[in-house]
This record gives sequence, C-alpha cells and structure tokens, in this order.
Amino acid sequence: MTDQSVTGRKPALGIAQIINMSFGFFGIQIGFALQNGNVSRIFQTLGADINTLPLLWLAGPVTGLIMQPIIGYFSDKTWGPLGRRRPYFLAGAILTTLALFIMPNSPALWVAAGTLWILDASLNITMEPFRAFVGDMLPSRQRPLGFSMQTIFIGAGAVMASLAPYIFNSLGVSNTAEAGHIPENVRLSFYVGGIALLAAVLWTIFTTKEYSPQQLEAFGADEDNIFEAEGGIEHASRPASGFFLQWGAIIAVAGAAFCWAVWHFAGDKQFYVMGGGLVFLGLLFLMNSLLVRDDPGARNFLSDVLGDLTTMPSVMKRLAVVQFFSWVSLFIMWIYTTPAVALQGWHTSDTSSAAYQTAGDWVGVMFAVQNGVAAIYAFVIAAVARKVGTRRLHAFNLLMGALGFVGYLVFGSKLGLLVPMVGLGMAWGSILALPYAILADALPPRKMGIYMGIFNFFIVLPQILVGGTMAPILRTLEDSLGQTVGGAPLLAMLFGAGSFALAALAMSFVKAHHAD
Repeated sequence: MTDQSVTGRKPALGIAQIINMSFGFFGIQIGFALQNGNVSRIFQTLGADINTLPLLWLAGPVTGLIMQPIIGYFSDKTWGPLGRRRPYFLAGAILTTLALFIMPNSPALWVAAGTLWILDASLNITMEPFRAFVGDMLPSRQRPLGFSMQTIFIGAGAVMASLAPYIFNSLGVSNTAEAGHIPENVRLSFYVGGIALLAAVLWTIFTTKEYSPQQLEAFGADEDNIFEAEGGIEHASRPASGFFLQWGAIIAVAGAAFCWAVWHFAGDKQFYVMGGGLVFLGLLFLMNSLLVRDDPGARNFLSDVLGDLTTMPSVMKRLAVVQFFSWVSLFIMWIYTTPAVALQGWHTSDTSSAAYQTAGDWVGVMFAVQNGVAAIYAFVIAAVARKVGTRRLHAFNLLMGALGFVGYLVFGSKLGLLVPMVGLGMAWGSILALPYAILADALPPRKMGIYMGIFNFFIVLPQILVGGTMAPILRTLEDSLGQTVGGAPLLAMLFGAGSFALAALAMSFVKAHHAD
C-alpha cells in the first residue's frame, strides 16, 4: 500500500496478496501444533500425573488472557516503518522460535511448565494481530476468503508439525528415551518447527504493506457489510463509574465466596483458579471505577479495555457464547487426546511404556489428518457459506465436531481412530474462519485490534475453566461413568461432544449473512 490518500471503498486484493499476508499463519500454527500435540507428552515424560495436566496447561489461556488485549490495544495505536501489525509479528516470531528451541531440552517439569508460559505469550504476540490484519486489509466481501486462507495455512502448518515426530521416527530417529528425557524425534521436530515458523512470518512481513490509520478511516461505507447496510456498526457509550463499582463488588464477593466454599468443603485445589480469577476481575472493575469517576471516557489501558468489553457489539456478545463452548471442546481435545488414544487404541495408561510413546506419535498423525481436513475444507468454506449462510454452516460444522468426539469411543483400531478427525477437522476449519468473518464486519476499523483481543477472552476463559475443573470432575466420575465408557480420558471426550453441541445451538442466535 502507498501512503497516498484513499477514498471510496476499500479495494479488493489479488489472490497473491492474500496468500502473502496469510502465509505467516503457516509458521504460527507450526508452533501451536507442536505445543498441542506434544506438551502433554513432554509433561508426562518429565513426571506429571494425568490429573495435573489441565493445571499445567493453564499457561496458555492465562497468557492469552493477558497478552491478547494488550497486543490488540497497542497495535491499534502503532504506526512506524514496519506498519501497524507487522512489528508484533516480528517480535513474537523471534521469541517463539527461542522458546521452541528451549522446550524439548527441559531438564525438569518446572522448566517445561515455565517455558510453556513463554511460548504461549510469544505465540499470542504474533497471532493476535494477524486476525486484525485481515479486517484492516480486506473489504467485507473478501474477509471470508481472507480468514479461509489463514485456515488453509493453519492446516498446512499443523499437518507438518503434527507429522514431524512420526516422520522422524520412521526415518530411524528414536521415539523413546531414558526416564525423564524427551525423545529425540520430538526434540528435532521442535528445532525444525522453530526455523520454519520464523521463516514464514518473515515472508509475510517483507511481502506485505499496510494501510495507515488515516487511510483506514478514509474508506467509505462497505455496501457488502450487513451491519453497515442495516444502520451502521454499533457505537455505545461507556458505562459510568457506578456500573464498575457495583459489578466489581459483586464479582469480587462471588469469587471470594467460591474460594471459601472450596476451602470449607475441602474441594479440589484446582477450583481456586476459578475463584481467584473472579476476585481478580472484580478488583479490576473496582480499580476502573476510580479511574472513570470524573470522566467515563477516560483514556488509559484498563479503562479502554473494560470500556470496550462492556460495550461490545451485540453480534460479538452472541458469538462470544459460541466461541466459549467451542473452545471448551478444543481444550479438552488437546489435553486428553493422547491418554484417550493410548487407552482406546493401545490399552495402556503407562506413560513410560513404548506403547504409550507410539500412541503419542500416532496422535500426531491424527492431528495431521484433522488439520489436513481443515485446510482442504477451507478452500470451499467461503463459497459454501455464501450459498447456505454463515450461521447454518458453522452450526453444522460444530455438530460434525461433536460426532467426532463420540467417534473416540466408537473406533478402537489405529486406522479407525482417524475417522473422528474428519468431523473435528471440519469444526476446526470452521472455528478458525467463520466467526471472525462475521465479527470483522461488526467492528469499527480503529478498534479492530482491541476487539479481536477481547474476543479472544472467550477462547481463553473456557480453557481456564477446563484447566481448573476438568480434572476434579473426572476424578469424581472416574469410578462410575468413567468405568462405563472405558476410562476417564474417554469420558472427557463426551464432555467435548456436549460442549460442541451447545456451541451449535448458540449459533442459532447470531445474526450473520443475509442467506440466513
């Protein structure tokens, strides 16, 4: 893009430009897929019990909750030689590559857990602006294509990363190691992945340019945008100090009461995560009540984030419910797929056994199939959405994901366990594209980054919920329902199916494409 003034509608970009601006996601997803497919295995190899896995995995959602609104807020206000979003692409990619090199060399569980925090924070620095990037660069009619292109590269990157341990093992690299050490095939996968991630993000940085904030504001109304066509994008006034004072007190007291109940009834300590989170949120509301006491429109980071959070467009609020239940399912899948597959396909829960490590390698193949399906599906999902409607299509895809979870209990053979990944791949491809295409149309350009960051609250909050509650729930049900379905990890799969079904139901309340 040049720095000349821009008037009229935002121009459509060519397919080569859309590919270049999306290619960085190929690298980002390599990082996420290496994490998702191998971190539980690394933790358990270093001595973690299955019941502590959700708590250890909290690094991801907690860092996301912190980093995404910060990066979104500041990237909206950034402009320099590299543009608006690209400085964050670069910084995050460098930090992520370093974390990927460190993770497989962790000598102890606490080192691996700490590195996961760094890895997740770095991935969030890189990823969050990529979502806003599509909203910045593309007109409404091209946004489904833009997010679908991201999904294609997400799928391709995840296939490469998921297959890497299996491929290295097939080439003769060992997938076992002495107790407390990470197998060499996993170690090499992280090294290759780190290099590929950095190269892919650098490609996007050096082959794309951005519109300046002034240029974005100068573009006229987009006739293809349903929200602009029906009266304009929503703009709401921020609540006064009393709102934050009242709700801050309610949330903080509720969190404190929950923590007291956990202590009084000797509940599982992981429930303190939820209670502590509520207390912290309540305190932030109370602090903000002081900051906006004299001026509800006060400009500072906390007031801007909480003000935008409480004045989200209505379509964003409804999509938030869909995202919440969708990501409950996904987080369950990432945590429990390895133990579930080892139990169902290899009939073992012994993490030190060769059978368990072989199951871990096969989980990489399963995730590769899932992401391959998502990538292939992304080629047609935008066109199908135009025919049948975004809302109906996304709900259908979520139901296919629910069936995929049920498939974990139906198929017990090595190849049979690939079948559920078809439905899960359709759901995954849809989650990565369609909600963002709907959301981008409903957001003002100058706040694209912060609202994308806030929207990701509803990705990370369900992960915190799962991390704090899933293990104690499964322990409680392990000797009853767990035994009925074949074990606690398989019971977790049924919880994932139920949450996807709820997400599909919630989608019926979202206003989307005219075809709906």
